[in-house]
Amino acid sequence: MTLSTRLDGQRILLTQADHFMGPALTEVFTRLGATVIADTRALADDPAAPAAMVAAAGPVDALVLHLSLPAPSTPAHEVSDTEWREVFNHLVDPMPRLVAAVLPQMLARRAGRILLMGSAGALRGQRRTATYSAARGAQLAYVQSVGLELAPHNIQFNAIAQNFVDNPTYYGPAVQANPRFQERLKREVPLGRLVSAEEDALFAAYLCSDAAACFVGQVFPVSGGWAMR
Repeated sequence: MTLSTRLDGQRILLTQADHFMGPALTEVFTRLGATVIADTRALADDPAAPAAMVAAAGPVDALVLHLSLPAPSTPAHEVSDTEWREVFNHLVDPMPRLVAAVLPQMLARRAGRILLMGSAGALRGQRRTATYSAARGAQLAYVQSVGLELAPHNIQFNAIAQNFVDNPTYYGPAVQANPRFQERLKREVPLGRLVSAEEDALFAAYLCSDAAACFVGQVFPVSGGWAMR
């Protein structure tokens, strides 16, 4: 059997597709042959929204958990219950709801891919990101646990943990043009530049492809080497 890295014929449900990495993921997945159900609805404030999203999508071969929120930069001693709850409400709470909604169809056919677009901020400490890093860490722990549970059913659940990837949510044009940010790139990122949106999306496409059937609950840093230092 020849394994392909293309996505021909696959139906991929992408959440919050209109911002962060959504446009790049949609473009690359489509170019590689997938039909992308690019859903843009908000998921944080309606516990019923994830199930409604999956039901509206119909049969899907892959679910891409793409959840984003600009990271607060609050000192730990000033973090409020409201901030903590809001960050988890956006980044963590929709995950089990989406997974629970999509799993019945994947379990029935014994096939499927679930991919989290997560953050390397959960792998390496950063100042003033307590709520964001904690939420992103909860995401990765969930993937590692549920990934083991799903592997015997031929469902692969993995995560990309990214940072220093070109995207408008975290690294817009003004940020990239700032000399202090350019100096930070050279100082902190071994690659010496941002990972391009296309490079990140191509790796996400690979993890949704037939060729990636051997990965179980794994977290893949995509950060130009930042997460490995």
